[in-house]
Amino acid sequence: MIAPPLPEPRLHLTELLAAALHETGLPPGEVNIVLERPKHAGHGDYACNVALQLGKLVGLPPRAVATKITAALPASPLVAKTEIAGPGFINIFLNADTKRATIPRILAAGADFGRCALGRDQKVQVEFVSANPTGPLHVGHGRGAAFGASLANVLAAAGYAVSREYYVNDAGRQMDILALSVWVRYLELAGVIGAAAFPANAYQGEYVRAMAQTIHSDHSDHGNRFVRDIGADWLKIKLIARDEEQVLDELIALAKRVLGEDYAYIHEFALNEQLEDCRSDLAEFGVTFDHWLHEKSLYDAGLVERAVRLLEERGHVYVKDGARWFRSTGFGDEKDRVAQRENGEYTYFASDIAYHLNKFERGFDRVIDVWGADHHGYIARVKGALEAFGLDPRRLVIALVQFAALYRGGKKVPMSTRAGEFVTLRELRREVGNDAARFFYVLRKSDQHLDFDLDLAKSQSTENPVYYVQYAHARVCSVLEQWGGDPARLAGVDTSPLAAAGELALATRLMEYPEAVEAAARELSPHVVAFYLRELAGEFHSYYNATRILVDDEPLRLARLALAAAVRQALRNGLALLGVSAPEKM
Repeated sequence: MIAPPLPEPRLHLTELLAAALHETGLPPGEVNIVLERPKHAGHGDYACNVALQLGKLVGLPPRAVATKITAALPASPLVAKTEIAGPGFINIFLNADTKRATIPRILAAGADFGRCALGRDQKVQVEFVSANPTGPLHVGHGRGAAFGASLANVLAAAGYAVSREYYVNDAGRQMDILALSVWVRYLELAGVIGAAAFPANAYQGEYVRAMAQTIHSDHSDHGNRFVRDIGADWLKIKLIARDEEQVLDELIALAKRVLGEDYAYIHEFALNEQLEDCRSDLAEFGVTFDHWLHEKSLYDAGLVERAVRLLEERGHVYVKDGARWFRSTGFGDEKDRVAQRENGEYTYFASDIAYHLNKFERGFDRVIDVWGADHHGYIARVKGALEAFGLDPRRLVIALVQFAALYRGGKKVPMSTRAGEFVTLRELRREVGNDAARFFYVLRKSDQHLDFDLDLAKSQSTENPVYYVQYAHARVCSVLEQWGGDPARLAGVDTSPLAAAGELALATRLMEYPEAVEAAARELSPHVVAFYLRELAGEFHSYYNATRILVDDEPLRLARLALAAAVRQALRNGLALLGVSAPEKM
């Protein structure tokens, strides 16, 4: 017979423990009832440390507190037994019916299995990638893209209203360097200067030559519109500049002066070309954004000037050597920061704090910035500015992402955007595929170093984690195809014939999927979902290799098919959060 619906286990057990605390007179409001999965199956399905928390409060040994709590636990159809272990942990063992009941629950929920209301009524913005549009995205950017997209998906599954945003840095020096690089390559094509004149620290990739070629050749109506005789000025700059960076700054100033309004055309052309390349690359990678906000728009709307003025009105800005400084040391930073230079130009920092003020003025309850780990020192000054604005800096969360080191044939591949020696994200995707790239990028915690092994990512073996997980999904699809029935009817089958240890272990693992999603959302760690999928796939492969699913006994066959279908649904849902496909054949 089909078992009646049972309540969600973890919530139910939390309510039981709260009732037991109330019954015994212990102060439930003083502790957090947290249920964790023990590392060893022999320690039960859940463990709770509430007795250890209460021991000091009530002046009793934790084991004595645990004894009082377990004695007062209300009877439950879900619980087989409880045990007190170690210094006072309460281990709870679920009965087989409870584990089996998760199978029809999964099949009924379908794509919604694993979703929860953790973030109900909370608006969250996730800003990620935000690479300067000065060249193609490389494999380092790819990790931030995969992490940010997966994190946004996880938060949405946890009930948050998520907005995905890309911040386009289009108003700074790096874009001027790119515009200069394109113009100099254009002058080479026009025969005005030789290749040897190209600045060593400008952007040297082939994409720069391609943009220059487009301006020079494809736009025939331009003719020699952008040609200028700058030989004497160029030589003078080379002679007087202190270093290569000053050479760039002087050349940028020269380009703006001699090109006049034409400089804006080259600047916008280079920006639009690279931004469109970035958009299409990310879209092909399965990474999309709800909003692309341009730094230039902050200046155009007067928001940068307004942000600095607000800080000044609040007494957090002072003038020194003609520049305006934000007193960030008052908020834990190591030194004060320039907001506006003596020449009147605002700094990157000024536009950044204006941007973050704008985020909160748009009504987000929490803002999550995904930054490269090299920006760690930037956190204190941005949070300090928010506090100076009168905002709670805890509402801004910075998720740091270490760059991924790419290895091919056991050798590390160098990456430098200006030098042009980098492997693009597009090249990586073409070599290993989107699925492997997305999965490998989130296999480790974001702030940990990641060595991306191309050879492993391309292999079709059990050592390749994405192949291993996808193969489990395809195996279930194959079994269901061999069966030939309607998978929709499996949601109503009797699962009581599932009594083998491997079957109950699989059912237990399936119960953990919603917990993995919630933990990933709480900890901002989508790798938790990737780890879970590997474990679930491993248990299913073991079960599949040891058990015949399509047996002659129809009730047992249908029950095992329902179990397999539930595994497929959990794998499919988890892979979707990570932006990875769930193939039916491999």
